Amino acid sequence: MTAAEAREYHAPQIASFAATTADLVTAVTIGDTAEAVGIVRAAADVGVPVAVSFTVETDGRLPTGQSLCEAVERVDAETASAAAYFMVNCAHPTHLASTVDDDGDWRRRVVGLRLNASTRSHAELDEAEDLDEGDPEDFGAGTAELRAYLPAATVFGGCCGTDARHVAAIWRRLIPH
Repeated sequence: MTAAEAREYHAPQIASFAATTADLVTAVTIGDTAEAVGIVRAAADVGVPVAVSFTVETDGRLPTGQSLCEAVERVDAETASAAAYFMVNCAHPTHLASTVDDDGDWRRRVVGLRLNASTRSHAELDEAEDLDEGDPEDFGAGTAELRAYLPAATVFGGCCGTDARHVAAIWRRLIPH
């Protein structure tokens, strides 16, 4: 969809949140920057802060082929940096490893990581008959390594296939002991 179509499509739901005590809306598993731009504009229209969480494929790029850097920079450029922050969800830490080393201020805009336990692609996960829990320790280490490239990241959690073991593995690596 175009940014204008996304703005119109998401506006009623965002407006309904803005009419409550919600202090932020979050759009997750976004794979297209035009949709992200529309969401951010719809949130700005009603004065509610918004976080956009992109997803990437195994090559670290959005399903559209854009890098995470390009996606964040484009949304910021087209919305006057109106998003409160960005996140990444529904991808394994290794999927991000090839994209987070792109230099730039965009890395300070990524505040959250809610990643998958599995290294499988989205297509493989869609076809899977089993839940791939991956390796919790590898997951925790990979997530913590991403923090070196994403210095503003303070929101951590799990997505597909994760459980308390995965979150604990992140915690053990990020919290000073």
